[in-house]
Amino acid sequence: MSSFGAPQTPFKVLILGGSYAGLAAALNLVDLCHGRRHRFSITDGDNGTRKRISVQITMVDPRDGFYHLIGQPLALSSKEFAESFWLKFSDISALQTPEIRVVQGSIDSLDCASKTATIATAEGSTQENYDYMITCTGLARQYPSAPRSFARERFLAETADNLANVRDASKGVAVIGGGAVGIEIAAECKMLHPNVPVTLIHSRAALLSSESLPDEFAAKALEVIKESGVKTIMGARVSNITQDGENSYTLSLSNTQTLTASHVINAVSKFTPTAPTYLPSDVCDEQGYVRIKPTLEFPSDVSSISATIASDHYAAGDVAKWSGIKRAGAAMHQGHFAARNVHQKMMAKVYGTTPDFVKLDPVEAGMGLAVGKSAVSYFPSMGLGWGEETRELFFQGDLGFGICYRWMQLGTPMGKPVEDEADTPVDGKNNKPEKIASASTAVEAAA
Repeated sequence: MSSFGAPQTPFKVLILGGSYAGLAAALNLVDLCHGRRHRFSITDGDNGTRKRISVQITMVDPRDGFYHLIGQPLALSSKEFAESFWLKFSDISALQTPEIRVVQGSIDSLDCASKTATIATAEGSTQENYDYMITCTGLARQYPSAPRSFARERFLAETADNLANVRDASKGVAVIGGGAVGIEIAAECKMLHPNVPVTLIHSRAALLSSESLPDEFAAKALEVIKESGVKTIMGARVSNITQDGENSYTLSLSNTQTLTASHVINAVSKFTPTAPTYLPSDVCDEQGYVRIKPTLEFPSDVSSISATIASDHYAAGDVAKWSGIKRAGAAMHQGHFAARNVHQKMMAKVYGTTPDFVKLDPVEAGMGLAVGKSAVSYFPSMGLGWGEETRELFFQGDLGFGICYRWMQLGTPMGKPVEDEADTPVDGKNNKPEKIASASTAVEAAA
């Protein structure tokens, strides 16, 4: 690396997490290192640098594949969607390239100063050295917000159990919690199983009470979920659940009301950042999110490592402290930016170029919420929206799986032109360039 044009030793890049941010970082970085237009580029004149850089990426994730977490409410009530939403890493065409190695495991410890990570796998612990690190480990989410399982086969068994309970719910399904997850679980359940009574119970007077969004958004969400056929009980907390027999429960509410149900789903969302388990405490804020610069680098005021070393460490996605509500679109956007900035540093070392870093802009709170056959959205730049057209824009018919799949071009072998994405359909959908452009509109609106 010391002299330009000398034979190059591959840069080692460690990416922790293989979900939206991690995949976006890995795939865009390989595109850039191949010297071609990267997959998230929306500039027609961007044909890449044509300068190649040798890179070896190790991506670590506890699961054996990419899971479309946005689709969890739909996967819980549909065998077909559950099977579609979990893609084993070994079956993702874009990852089948020598530059990317996927390790199923979790980060045990990280020594930022020596740039060494200890990875825990089923076979034992391994040491990984790196030149650059991008952490995208996200949040630890409880079921049903996220699957319990780390393997596709176990996940499918898990969702099959829930589906059987829903189908056999002669006394109905009770969903506890009126946050985004609870609303979507109740709505998707009712849409797919219209003959099953579904009741959503929320302890506050308004839905989405923990979100920093306008009251009109919460009011419209309540209106639309009622129109979908879901019964709602507002301002009442579930104080006790008694099992009366097989598939029979009595829920006692704080307003003295009781409710019987055959299946109960507790969708009160609880999540915690994962970073404090492996990063120095001064890298994280008081809640456990990784403090980052607009370039996504670790801050330079970390006492445990030098500013120079900190600048080789990045965080993207839900684990990163940044403005706005945590969303998949924002995670992919941040992973993309981290990849571009790492690539700029590589270019400077190999070719002597001056780095031109991209920076995140502040993000105002916004959300798209799928509610059965409809959807409700609010973004400051777009205002309040609802209806079938809103669902089509943000989610289409599969809670955004096809949008994310096409935007990341997961079905396109590395190096294949973007125009050939039409050769790899998702559930029979057209993936031509105009479809990819449509996907970028939804993703960038959420970023």
